[in-house]
Amino acid sequence: MKSKILIIGACGQIGSELTFKLRELHGDENVIASDISYSNLDIVNSGIFEIVDAQNYASVKVCVEKHKIDTVYLMAAILSATGEKYPMKAWDLNMESLFHVLNLARAKFIKKVFWPSSIAVFGTTTPKEYTPQYTTMEPTTVYGITKQVGERWCEYYHNKYGVDVRSLRYPGIISWKTLPGGGTTDYAVEIYHKAITDGIYDSFLAEDTELPMMFMDDAIKATVDIMKAKKDTIKIRSSYNLAAISFTPKEVAESIKKQLPDFKITYNPDYRQEIANSWPQSINDSYARQDWKWKHQFNLEDITKEMLLQLDKKYKAALNNSK
Repeated sequence: MKSKILIIGACGQIGSELTFKLRELHGDENVIASDISYSNLDIVNSGIFEIVDAQNYASVKVCVEKHKIDTVYLMAAILSATGEKYPMKAWDLNMESLFHVLNLARAKFIKKVFWPSSIAVFGTTTPKEYTPQYTTMEPTTVYGITKQVGERWCEYYHNKYGVDVRSLRYPGIISWKTLPGGGTTDYAVEIYHKAITDGIYDSFLAEDTELPMMFMDDAIKATVDIMKAKKDTIKIRSSYNLAAISFTPKEVAESIKKQLPDFKITYNPDYRQEIANSWPQSINDSYARQDWKWKHQFNLEDITKEMLLQLDKKYKAALNNSK
């Protein structure tokens, strides 16, 4: 019997690409996409789609029962930079949605849960380099606080009620398919767009700000891998450290210049700099690599090559369609 999957927050940056991958793997009829609005027509029109309010328990439960869902990917969240503008909205959405899904799993309506955490759980007192799985965690953003608290609840529900919940601490995610969603690492997506459209980018982070990053294909691969791993191989039920590469805005600019020699970058750090300063520069994800054999595939040169190639095609196609 095939798994029936619900993705909550399917119209978002990661949720949208995860939806397409899971439909490819499990069949369109077995993957139900949902969000609070029809904000991504590619997702809405590509298969079964439901309007679900992640903050409303009944809304989630009705969808779960209607489609006989056994696995939920809870991708709905307000991210770091946006969360600082709307702290209570971020707290309410990020926490209420998690409790609704965990409680549905506790009540045996669903069997398996994926919930994403983030490097935002770390803070200024965390070791910056090769940040270990188990370390001081004093997040400085509302987003980070919700993720740290969420990790504790995930582990609690697993230990207390046997809920099969799995989680990854995502680094910054880079994708050419979807626009960034209000995070502090958004510069690493915006810079490629501006390289193609304007030939210049004004970075909101300083040139030497090193942060852990990952190409979207690797993030999706990690998400799929941890969920298909055997239950007894998942040793950590809070959230696994996850890593690929780390780089600075200056290093991204230099990799772009290898393909677009005239590209220029300026630096004008804003409020997001303080957030970035509180995060690690690199991550030790040895537990993920040991327990369920995680392995990334893309380095910075790979990412730059793919981003510039695909975005160039995308903008040229848009230009042709507008004529």
